[in-house]
Amino acid sequence: MTPTPKYYIVKRVAGNCEILPVAQIEEQDPTIIDKWGPYDSAEDAIARRIGLIRAGKCQPQ
Repeated sequence: MTPTPKYYIVKRVAGNCEILPVAQIEEQDPTIIDKWGPYDSAEDAIARRIGLIRAGKCQPQ
């Protein structure tokens, strides 16, 4: 059984948030301001990103 990938929400310098698989996140990336997660599915991460946008922590794309 293969493990399902985990997803993170990352906030970039421009203020918008992206959903990225854990394999694409570079720890030393200077454009990442904040990071939330890990989430078990992309759908869960999308729902959390909507909440962050409504809370004013992220800008919509």
